[in-house]
Amino acid sequence: MRGKIVVFASPSFFMFVGRSLIAACGLLAAFSSFAAAPAAAAGNTVVVLNSRDATITLLDQTTYKEINTFPVGKEPHHLMPTPDNKSLIVAAATGNALLFLDPKSGQLQSQVKDIVDPYQIGFSPNQKWFIANGLRLDRIDIYGYDGKNLKLAKRLPLPSMPSHMAFTADSALAFITLQGSDELAAVDLATQKVKWTMPIGKQPAGVYMTPDNKYLLVGVMGSDYVAVVDWRTQKIVKKIKTGDGAHNFRPQGDNRHVFVSNRVAGSINVLDLNTLESVGSIAVPGGPDCMEVTADGKTMWVTQRWLKRVSVVDLGTRKVIKTIAVGRSPHGIYFNNRASEL
Repeated sequence: MRGKIVVFASPSFFMFVGRSLIAACGLLAAFSSFAAAPAAAAGNTVVVLNSRDATITLLDQTTYKEINTFPVGKEPHHLMPTPDNKSLIVAAATGNALLFLDPKSGQLQSQVKDIVDPYQIGFSPNQKWFIANGLRLDRIDIYGYDGKNLKLAKRLPLPSMPSHMAFTADSALAFITLQGSDELAAVDLATQKVKWTMPIGKQPAGVYMTPDNKYLLVGVMGSDYVAVVDWRTQKIVKKIKTGDGAHNFRPQGDNRHVFVSNRVAGSINVLDLNTLESVGSIAVPGGPDCMEVTADGKTMWVTQRWLKRVSVVDLGTRKVIKTIAVGRSPHGIYFNNRASEL
């Protein structure tokens, strides 16, 4: 993979991975073609990744009805919008591919093969860096990004099982949870070297930087708490008790609260970012995992890994108001009319 270049071509955001830069006409020949899927009203499509089925299910956010389910690369786990919001990137881990979807309709735009084990992906806040965590291969791939092209800068081994990531506000450091070695790693993005590692708890998963850039919150999946980390001193300053299997985070969008899903407990805790305390919980059975919040802040959609379902939660009453059948082991979830990630 050394020296490979990834080229993004707006507005359709086509992408090619090769050993050298190639002419634009060569880009079009590099992509697989997909049939367009039916779509809901613009912005109302919910994208759900069914990891074990190797499929994506599209749901209508208003009617809760299934629009379409279509096959993709094996084990699609995580997803995120591109910086220009023209595409939604889906990482198919054991499928060794990145898929590009229209973020409003969920229709496939293109795919890139031979991206090895992209489990979790992320852009740094300044959009200079793009990282793909290879959980099963114990490494991360760091790409430089110039707003159009991605170029592999470093393939960095990390023991073991690099999972989720977060960044400092200045994009100097990336923080990677290591599920296999029960650690948190800090990677210097300028040098592409590990700056430090620290023990964090059994099977750390989700990691979230507080809006003030002061603390990291780490979901300790092998236990029942969120570790509050002063990343400057590399110390755990607090443990917020949540529920068994504390896993992933989603901000409410009010710059004050963040949700954490507890896979084993079948619940979601509401954390106050000012007090660093749990201020409530929501019962969502069946391995709640990834969450998405509507732009108006009224509802949250949650994937239930063990029940092949998605639940819709009324955030006013903190009750599940709807469950929708999807594929096996639903993981990542996204819709375009989403709340801020602060």
